[in-house]
Amino acid sequence: MNTDLLLKLEFPSNPELLCAVRGAMERLTEKMGFSERECRSVTRAVDEAVTNIIRHAYRGQPNHPIVLTCYRLPKEVGSELAQGMEIVLEDQGEPPDPGRLRGRSLDEIKPGGLGLHYIRESMDVVEFSSSGGTNQLRLVRCLRPENTIRGS
Repeated sequence: MNTDLLLKLEFPSNPELLCAVRGAMERLTEKMGFSERECRSVTRAVDEAVTNIIRHAYRGQPNHPIVLTCYRLPKEVGSELAQGMEIVLEDQGEPPDPGRLRGRSLDEIKPGGLGLHYIRESMDVVEFSSSGGTNQLRLVRCLRPENTIRGS
């Protein structure tokens, strides 16, 4: 579904770089016309996803590749495709066990383990695939009707 390339970042799996990823996502979502709340939500979801790649796919090792690519999704008349943004994260780490991609129960009161819940709650589409040694997480967030893309 990729359309117009907005941003591509290639960086090592170093947690110290999370602030740069958050900064890029904050500015990009603002430019796309997302509300302040939506900007925070998308940025936090991407931050959680990259953190999970570093922690789980690469087991905390800091020098493995992560690629983050953002695409503009146009509004197509007569289609379910809504104007918004597609975010694709790729890594070559250990693929997750699909049975463990549920996150923990929300009834358990303890720190951690809510990243997947937050990602799914924040995004309109969350799809994971793994092929040829590359893991791919596809996230889509559509602009709500009251928002428009600036500068289009």
